Amino acid sequence: MRLVTQTRQLAESFGDEECIRILAKAGFDAIDWTFFDMVSSQSIWNQPGWKEHAQELKALGDHCGIAFSQAHAPFPSSKGEEPFDTVIRESILRSMEAASILGARNIIVHPLQHLTYSKCKAQLFEANIAFYRSLIPACQEYGIRVCAENMWQYDSKRGYIVDSVCSQPEEFCALLDAVDSPWITGCLDIGHCALTGIDPADFIRALGARRLQALHVHDVDYRHDNHTLPYLQSLDWNCVTTALAEIHYTGDFTFEADCFLTSFPIDLQPEASVFMAKIGRYLISRIEQPISSAAAVEPNSLTG
Repeated sequence: MRLVTQTRQLAESFGDEECIRILAKAGFDAIDWTFFDMVSSQSIWNQPGWKEHAQELKALGDHCGIAFSQAHAPFPSSKGEEPFDTVIRESILRSMEAASILGARNIIVHPLQHLTYSKCKAQLFEANIAFYRSLIPACQEYGIRVCAENMWQYDSKRGYIVDSVCSQPEEFCALLDAVDSPWITGCLDIGHCALTGIDPADFIRALGARRLQALHVHDVDYRHDNHTLPYLQSLDWNCVTTALAEIHYTGDFTFEADCFLTSFPIDLQPEASVFMAKIGRYLISRIEQPISSAAAVEPNSLTG
């Protein structure tokens, strides 16, 4: 199982090229490239030389001995208004092509969720079947799979997170089964599960290895989308790794925990990335060689 992390924070702090060098030196096997900045017209991915930039990053990764396994398309995927919806779709398609140049196997594309989920559940379900099916020709052209992700919405009146598209395992399974294409699969955001009241281990078992082909791994406190390192908030990582082992998960182990890095001065973020990699290796070892909770190594042994 490859150890992967996203690039958002390090690329912002150090630039794209140095980000790759830092992650390779830190001990990651591969990279999840984040195309979030494509929502800005100033993004390099919106400039004439974007293909050449992707080729240069791929060459640098090869030189440093680190692969590109996954990517994340810009979001939100819709606002229900123009010209935004047309522009973001073009950006999603460009990110798919760029990710394929990097060599990524998967790209995460958020579902459409611009409507209030509690009032428009059926409408959003049908819209997302059509949305993901519409991406299949690009998947086939670029040789890359699109991964849907379990989401959440925020109830501003009551001040807390509520369900959204694919936040419940039954709906996520039903959506993937309805799309029914090897080009469209599932990315489970471990933290999002907890925020919408589902034990991540139960969600993992519900999806199973066929539907679950990618992960966003991070810890939360059950109230906020913390996106920090495992063992710093409230999730039960023994249960998460046991469930992944039980379904014989075959995808990569991918952190989406960059908020951990933002706690440190920029000069310390490369060293913090080394610690992230150490946590990742520990969790992978628990998936590949499960041990009972009674015999579990305490997390603080990682610092020894």
